[in-house]
Amino acid sequence: MAFKLLASLLALTAVSNAALVRKATCADGRTTANAACCVLFPILDDIQENLFDGGECGEEVHESLRLTFHDAIGFSPALTKQGKFGGGGADGSLITFDTIETPFHANGGIDDIVGVQKPFIAKHNITAGDFIQFAGAVGVSNCPGAPQLDFLLGRPEATQASPDLLVPEPFDTVDKILDRFADAGFTPAEVVALLASHSIAAADHVDETIPGTPFDSTPDVFDSQFFIEVQLRGTSFPGVGGNQGEVESPLKGEIRLQSDHDIARDSRTACEWQSFVDNQTKLQNAFKAAMAKLAVTGQDVSKLVDCSDVIPVPKPVTGQAHLPAGLSQNDVEQACAATPFPTLPTDAGPVTSVPPVPPS
Repeated sequence: MAFKLLASLLALTAVSNAALVRKATCADGRTTANAACCVLFPILDDIQENLFDGGECGEEVHESLRLTFHDAIGFSPALTKQGKFGGGGADGSLITFDTIETPFHANGGIDDIVGVQKPFIAKHNITAGDFIQFAGAVGVSNCPGAPQLDFLLGRPEATQASPDLLVPEPFDTVDKILDRFADAGFTPAEVVALLASHSIAAADHVDETIPGTPFDSTPDVFDSQFFIEVQLRGTSFPGVGGNQGEVESPLKGEIRLQSDHDIARDSRTACEWQSFVDNQTKLQNAFKAAMAKLAVTGQDVSKLVDCSDVIPVPKPVTGQAHLPAGLSQNDVEQACAATPFPTLPTDAGPVTSVPPVPPS
């Protein structure tokens, strides 16, 4: 009798749980946890095909991810306390007020992706704030090894342009960068996690003579190579050198930002930086959490709808963390005082040379 009663209770619980997780079926047959998210599937299909070149982890993904950050970090409670407008955060103001914000020095070159994204926003009747963060999350899903990023729908239209000087520059000191992030609500550990975006990034305007220069040797894979290679001793510039915000890098064809170099070696952030070197799971989880926070900066989350299940699941990373061919543990500049740099295998073959990321 007791067994039958327990079985009945378990059956009822299963039915109840099934009701709780029942998904909405959209017009095209795809399902999502909330019917309000169905509007995103046509946008998903369009941008994968026509923005991201059929679902590649390429130049437009890099630029779209950069745009998520530059738009969202335009948020300063400190300015608000002074009685000034402190920006709306992840509200799309960088596109809505592009004639004001794209000329900011820190936003150099971002007008290209703004111009590319604006027609998609007009076509799909979605707010700029929502589109920027949605496109960023979808784009990252094309990069093997990346986490499936969260996406919440429902940001209102931006009402004012963000103030200038809120986006950190690569030539800023670590103190200035950490203070700017702290004002926006981010810890030093979250700053390091957000820099994982440079694992799938390339620079077009740090050195104008070499557009599409990657920050690591695997710019189409979300992995820890960025954190490894920034920790290696710099030996040369990939281009002309002497550019503001650039320091020497260890590999031919690879560019290194001064800010990345300094954060990797600062006592407040060095150990967190090193912790990602051989821990792909931690890297994914930390980036996912930091991006989730960034994507709703300045927004009332209670008014947003969770549409994270619309974002595709990225392919897993292949291979393992390694030192580039031609280099060794002796090239590592140890910065974390608490823990030695992990011992890594060295890639076989000739000395690594990194090709530029081709344009879209």
